[in-house]
Parts: sequence; structure tokens; C-alpha cells
Amino acid sequence: MSVKLKQVFSGKRLDEIHALYETAFPAGEKKPFSMIVSGQGTGLVEILSLEENNRFLGLAIMAKAGDRVLLDYFAIADEVRGHGAGSAALQALRERYQGMRIIIEIESTKCVDEEELVLRTRRKKFYLRNGFTMLPYYIDLWGTEMEMLSNGQPCPYEEYLDIYTTAFGTKVSDKIHFLGDAPAADEI
Repeated sequence: MSVKLKQVFSGKRLDEIHALYETAFPAGEKKPFSMIVSGQGTGLVEILSLEENNRFLGLAIMAKAGDRVLLDYFAIADEVRGHGAGSAALQALRERYQGMRIIIEIESTKCVDEEELVLRTRRKKFYLRNGFTMLPYYIDLWGTEMEMLSNGQPCPYEEYLDIYTTAFGTKVSDKIHFLGDAPAADEI
């Protein structure tokens, strides 16, 4: 599968991205979509459509600061999930942001709900299988414990937090907190 990334500013494709955004993420983890659109106006946020032959496959919303880029939101449309679109999109993102540190947050796999644990573990394995590695800390992202990954390059907590401060301001970054060190890779 060959996925193309297209930055979207308006129109029908932005409406499709917005609709997927609203259904793909829990309410407690979403910023107002207008904040994301405004961030794109500053050049610090990119709203990307994942496409193949002009067919909408999903979204990637990126926040940038210096040599770091946060995969803030990533979702594949239900009808194409499980057919390689996610892996192809991650490869396209690696190419687009070559030379930059790519940071990803995922919901913690330290949860008690068995069904949720299966989903979170599958998500974590997906990123690991696609070449991302665990960062050595956990964070509290607006009340949700998150594990951190990168494209194999270190990113200390302070540099991660600076992405939010730079792209969205302290109103957003003040709600993010360091929770502690993650276990060593051989303990995972």
C-alpha cells in the first residue's frame, strides 16, 4: 500500500478528518478541533490526510517544535483498518519528518479492564513493530496515563512538553505532568 500525506486546510477533506477525529478519540483526550486548525495557521501544527489514489484512509495531526514532532492524533478509517494503511502511513511520516525526532503517546498498558488492555497492547505492539521504541517515562495527559515512544531517538520529558507549549501554549501544556520513569525495555 502506498500512502500519500496531504496537508489539508479546508474543504470536504477537512470535514472528513474532523468527523474521524470526533469518533476515533475519547472525549477526555481531544482538544477543540478549532484549536488544532488555529495551530495549523501558525505553522506549528499540520493536519494531514492519509490517502491512496485520492481515497481518504485516515488522519495524522502533528505538532512541531524545533527538531521534534509529536504525532498528536493518528487514526485509520474503519473500512481500511487492518490492511496495512497504518504501517504505510507511519513510513510516510518517517519520510516526511526525516531527521526529526517523532514522538508518540499511547494510553498506558497498565490498566485493569481486560478488553481495554487487549486494545492498548495491540496498539503498543503496532508501533513497536513499525520501528518505534519506548521512551523511559510515563506522563499524565489531561488525566490519562500515557506511555511514550519515539522513532528511536531520545526525547527527554522537558523537550516533549515543550512541543505542546510551543504549538498550543501553556493552557494546554500546564495540564500535562511527568508521572515517573518507565521500566527498562527488558522489563516490558
